[in-house]
Amino acid sequence: MTSTAKHLILLLLPIFLISCGDTIKLDKNFSIETNATKNSIKNGEELTISVIPKKDIIIDSVMYALDGKRLGGKNSLKKFTSIIKIDRLGQHQLTAEVFTDNGAALFTKKINILSPTPPKLYGYRIINRYPHQTDAYTQGLEFVGDTLYESTGQYGKSKLRKLNYETGEVLKEVALDNNYFAEGMTILDDKIYQLTWRENVGFIYDKNTFEKTGTFSYNSSKEGWGLANDGNIIYKSDGTSKIWSLNKSNLSEQNYIEPTDNKKVTSKLNELEWVNGKIYANNYQVDLISIINPNTGAIEGIVDLRSLKDQVQEGLDPANDVLNGIAYKENENRLFVTGKHWNTLFEIEIFEK
Repeated sequence: MTSTAKHLILLLLPIFLISCGDTIKLDKNFSIETNATKNSIKNGEELTISVIPKKDIIIDSVMYALDGKRLGGKNSLKKFTSIIKIDRLGQHQLTAEVFTDNGAALFTKKINILSPTPPKLYGYRIINRYPHQTDAYTQGLEFVGDTLYESTGQYGKSKLRKLNYETGEVLKEVALDNNYFAEGMTILDDKIYQLTWRENVGFIYDKNTFEKTGTFSYNSSKEGWGLANDGNIIYKSDGTSKIWSLNKSNLSEQNYIEPTDNKKVTSKLNELEWVNGKIYANNYQVDLISIINPNTGAIEGIVDLRSLKDQVQEGLDPANDVLNGIAYKENENRLFVTGKHWNTLFEIEIFEK
């Protein structure tokens, strides 16, 4: 490096440091505010954004973006408005980049974009009752043809089962090691995929022999809760507000939706089932089923099953022995539900209230 170049760097370095220092100070001198009540706004509504200065700072312009996609800008601190239209509901990141003579500052704010339409409310009627093993802490339930498969949980008691749904007879089962707490399961291409709760691993079995053929790890998702599939994509809940789409080849998380109604983003969705193009998700410890659009995350319906526990045996733990099994018999268009340690598997029909 020449002496001239070294001299130039020494001259420019203080300017760079001052610029960086001003940017840091700017971050503390503005706040971002919106018209979103409790940081929530419905899809299709007008969002108003304001950048509020805490000191007398002259600004050049402000640029606004949602999830990195530009919304527009202003050459002043006047309110900026934009109609919000997005494909995926749930939590999004709003940013405002403020430019001044002293530098620039980037501000972020989380905002929930809700469904503009309230979910339809559904009741149920019982069509049939079948025996269900009371030792089953049901975590996953799925039909293949006329055969029912079940994943049961708890440490030291976790199993994968094949059942005669009409009699409750266990036709085949395999137990997990005592250090695994089994969760949801789904079946695709003659493979059974079973989650564990906090062990960060899922198991793959041959559907016919129950031989364990592989494992998969969780990456972006937090825990293992529920599984379902649409014949191509595997869906996974993890106890958060997210339902993940998994690549069926390697079970890696590709993207996610956040189930959302017209009031809030919903979390703790547990057992999942694919029913006529929708995801049916059990609301953990509430005995409700959410009917979810798999593309947008919109909760389009709520099935109220809270009175169903009155139809099973007494003495259950109300906090743990809850509704947590949904199985759709696609070849006959029949819907079945049960719960943890329940003595009955119910065939139900739902109707709009």
